[in-house]
Amino acid sequence: MEIIAIQGHKKEASGKEVNKKIRTSGHVPAVVYKSGGGEAISFSVEAPVLRNLVYTSKFKMVHIELGGKKHNAIVKDIQFHPVTDEVVHIDFLELVPGVKFKATVPLRFVGAAPGVKEGGKFIPSLRSINILTTPEKVVDEVSADISKMELGATIRVRDIIAVEGVEITNNGAVPIASIEIPRALRGGK
Repeated sequence: MEIIAIQGHKKEASGKEVNKKIRTSGHVPAVVYKSGGGEAISFSVEAPVLRNLVYTSKFKMVHIELGGKKHNAIVKDIQFHPVTDEVVHIDFLELVPGVKFKATVPLRFVGAAPGVKEGGKFIPSLRSINILTTPEKVVDEVSADISKMELGATIRVRDIIAVEGVEITNNGAVPIASIEIPRALRGGK
């Protein structure tokens, strides 16, 4: 799993005016919440540092250094500017060993579907999966095996084999991918 190191700068005050000054100085206001409750810490971080963390489809962990303390965290929420798409605020969730947390990780399809080899079209319907896990068991992606998918087949969330210690929280009946039968193979209907 990829880990991004961030140097945070403690905020002395809060409010709209303070956050506006932070943004004009090239920083982004941020908050780190403790998993399982506790006091939230407000700080700011340089905007360019967030680029590799925010503008990616990968799930990454963050090591935030703030006032001599290190916080292991994940991104909880991001607010973007409505016109420029710049990050205007970011929330982190500090991971506490042994305490479960919710995360959304990318879904990766593995294997070669026989239905595609026969001329079918592979259509993914989900790109990410919601999981519940502890920091010790966290994964950066969930894999779904498509090697048994024939023409017209559909696989669902319940067909994903989860790694030990990782619980998939999506509804099991939700389809994640299907193999569409082309018109030529259906008899031209």
